[in-house]
Amino acid sequence: MVQELLVAATAAASTALVYVAAAARVVKQYERGVVFRLGRLRGRPRSPGFTMVVPGIDHLRKVNMQIVTMPVPAQEGITRDNVTVRVDAVVYFKVVDAASALITVEDYKFAVSQMAQTSLRSIIGKSDLDDLLSNREKLNQGLELMIDSPAVGWGVQVDRVEIKDVSLPETMKRSMARQAEADRERRARVINADAELQASRKLAEAAKEMADTPSALQLRLLQTVVAVAAEKNSTLVLPFPVELLRFLERAQAGPPPDTPPLPPPPTE
Repeated sequence: MVQELLVAATAAASTALVYVAAAARVVKQYERGVVFRLGRLRGRPRSPGFTMVVPGIDHLRKVNMQIVTMPVPAQEGITRDNVTVRVDAVVYFKVVDAASALITVEDYKFAVSQMAQTSLRSIIGKSDLDDLLSNREKLNQGLELMIDSPAVGWGVQVDRVEIKDVSLPETMKRSMARQAEADRERRARVINADAELQASRKLAEAAKEMADTPSALQLRLLQTVVAVAAEKNSTLVLPFPVELLRFLERAQAGPPPDTPPLPPPPTE
């Protein structure tokens, strides 16, 4: 009798152990478990940790709740100002409702990918080339809004969308390079002209000061001689001031006569 009881207890324990092994499930921290009982959704998604289902009746689907980084293939399009470009981007999204991600859409990752490609083509057609190159933050926000609007009904939340690269035709690159070079040359000429204007004003002020003080001109002449002599040249060019020439001209003419000129002789 005791032996039969032991055999029955062993059989029950084995059956229970087999049942627990078949019903036991482990949901990881970054996952949520969605249970379908005979094809119908059963309650809320299971939390991370150990859980059990009915073998043969319940089916547990695990949904990853981590942020997914999905690259968007490069899309070719024509901008609003008729320039052909190729633009690629990257989408960051995550599942916020595990049940909706499995029930509402067949494959939420594929759906988000197709929506991102379609939205990227639409953004290219609505934008100018300058916006694609310099105003990417605004385009990223618009692209995020276009993808996130339908994804909310799928239980998916788009965290961020970034445009990675904008590829231009070689002819457009050369045209932009010539434009940038011409703009830099224009700014260089404006800077040189402004420098010449400032220098001319300073020279005019210096000339006025030297005109009021003739000795300053002599000092400047000596400074020029010293600067030229420091180069160790065989030929020395010495500037000759115009004021000195005028002084020599006045000396050669002689002093004015002290006596008045004789009156003409009287006529008969």
